[in-house]
Parts: sequence; structure tokens; C-alpha cells
Amino acid sequence: MNYVGIDIHKRYSVCAAEDERGRLLGEARIEGNTADGFVQYLGRLKGRSKVVIEACWNWGKLYDLLEGLPQVEEVVLAHPLKTRLIADAQIKTDKLDARALALLLRGGFIARAHVPRPATRRRKELLRQRLYWSRLRTRLRNRVHALVDRQRDLSLPQCSDLFGRKGTRALEALELPAPDGQLLEEHLELLEVMRCQMQAQEKEIALANTNDPMTKRLQSLPGVGPILAAVLAAEIDQIERFADASHLCAYAGLVPTTHASGGQVYHGRLLRGCDQWLRWAFIEAAWVAIGCSPYFGEFYRRHRARGKPANTAITIVARRMCRIAWTLLHEDRDFVAQPTPKSTPAKTFPGRSQYRLAAP
Repeated sequence: MNYVGIDIHKRYSVCAAEDERGRLLGEARIEGNTADGFVQYLGRLKGRSKVVIEACWNWGKLYDLLEGLPQVEEVVLAHPLKTRLIADAQIKTDKLDARALALLLRGGFIARAHVPRPATRRRKELLRQRLYWSRLRTRLRNRVHALVDRQRDLSLPQCSDLFGRKGTRALEALELPAPDGQLLEEHLELLEVMRCQMQAQEKEIALANTNDPMTKRLQSLPGVGPILAAVLAAEIDQIERFADASHLCAYAGLVPTTHASGGQVYHGRLLRGCDQWLRWAFIEAAWVAIGCSPYFGEFYRRHRARGKPANTAITIVARRMCRIAWTLLHEDRDFVAQPTPKSTPAKTFPGRSQYRLAAP
């Protein structure tokens, strides 16, 4: 068996191969990352090969290409933040990175990253495009707020949403001095384009996730709508890869860092190197849940009463939602809030004494 490390770049890749004894078999630079270039390089190596690449920018294209080559026994996706031999190197070149990957693969020390199925990857791209438009819309709305606030003696009708129908009509009727009038008109035109684009994306997302059982299961959680449920389902992908709820919380980055030494334990900020989209989705759902669910609302208020800041308390709520989500998916059941029987002693915290998960 040959062990091949590939250091990926946008327009080329550098390869290094070792045999089972650690002898260097050959190095190459593949221009253009073409299939013919990899076939020729791997063809010069005798026998089958195991290949390792890092989960860097646009890794999916090269992963699918290598997986389809007849000379490749297995393609391993390495977690870039956990490949410490390369990250901590004082002398770092493309050739050394490729050799280090081959060495780690041969020794079985590669920290593997999860490889979503191609269909899941396509779902993620569609969902992330929708979230990108949402963030862009928020930035544009903030610019409109700043533009309106700097006007003197400007009165707008009272409305709950400045960018709803009533607020939008009032903004379109404004006659502001130059250049603010032109800027406002441009901002409103862009917001209308974004609204149409996001509506079309939401229809496509709803159609793609209509029959997905994981998405339906997650929608039973308070605060989780069709978009957030689709994001959670796509990022979790397979609940079987998480041994328990704590592993899912760590993967979502909803647990603090911990440093213990000499009998002293210190907890710091949230974990880095996590699934940022999964953490964002759980926190967004938590903000909605505390307003629509008595269980999560009381849970949030209890931690606020303990002196926790709002962001810390909402993170605790998001972690609780993450643990419940693992239970729902693992046991294949929906979340149903129901009153606890009177015979049950109320010795736990107030939220749990009022609502609990329904029996399967």
C-alpha cells in the first residue's frame, strides 16, 4: 500500500508518496488539478494508494475526483486545525506539507473530518447562499437606518417593522436632500431584489426538504422553522456519528473551553474550530424559543436571575436545545411540551417541572 499526501492549492497541488516502510516513492506538482495529472502520477506508483487531503477551500471537487480513480483505495479528509504537525512547523513549504500528510496517514495519526454525501453538500451550498443573502440584507438595512437617523426633523409613521409594507411605502415617499435621496433609492431597490431572490430560495429549500425526516423532526422544536431546521439537518447530516449529546454540543461549539491543572479548573470562551453554521442556527432558534415556549423562556429567565449576561444565558439555552435535538433524532420522536402530572414532585428547576419531552 502506498500513502500519498496532497497539499491542495487553487491552481495546482503538490503530491508526495511513501511506501509501507516510509521510503519516499516520488513527488510531483499537478498543474490545474486535472484528472489526467493525478492518473499519471498515481500510475507511476506500484500498487494501490491511500490518499489524504486537507479540508480546505473547495475540497469537495478534488475529493470526488480522487475517489473515482481506479488507483485510489481510499481518500481521507484531514481536519486542518487538528493536523498540528503542519500547523506548528517552523519551516513550512508545499513539499514538506505533502510529506507530513503522507507520514501521518501511514502512521494512522490523521484527524479525520466528516465527509458529507454529495447530495448533502449541495443542500448546504443552497442553504448557505440563503444565509449569505440574509446577512447582506441586515447590513443593507443598517445602512438605511443610519441614513434615516441623520436626517433632521424627519417623522416616520409608527410601525413595528420599518421594512414592512407600511414602513417601505413611507421610505419610498421620502424626499431627502442629495445625496441621501439617491442613496436611499438605491438601497430600497437592492432590498427589493434581495426580497425576491430570498423568496425564490425559500421555495426551493422547502421543496428540497419536504420529505426529509430529520428536517421534520427538528421542526418540532420550539423556535425552529423550516429554514433553521433544514440548516440543522444538513450540518448534523448523520446523528449516528455522535455518540451522545455532549459530542454534538462540542461539534456545534456550544460548550466552553476547559483548562484543568493542579486541581484548578478554568472555563473560557466557546470552543473554536467548530461548525459555525450549526452554532449560529441553534442560537438563532434559542432567541425565538424563549419568546414562544414557556419551557425555554423560564429556563432563560432563571439563568438571567443568576446574574448571567444575555448572550451567556442564550448560549446555555442553545446548548439545552442541542441536547434535546440529539435525543429527538436518536430516539426518532418529536418534541411535545406537556404538563407534568401533579404527583410528580417539583424539585428540579422551574422550566423542567412544567414541561418535558413526550414519551415515545
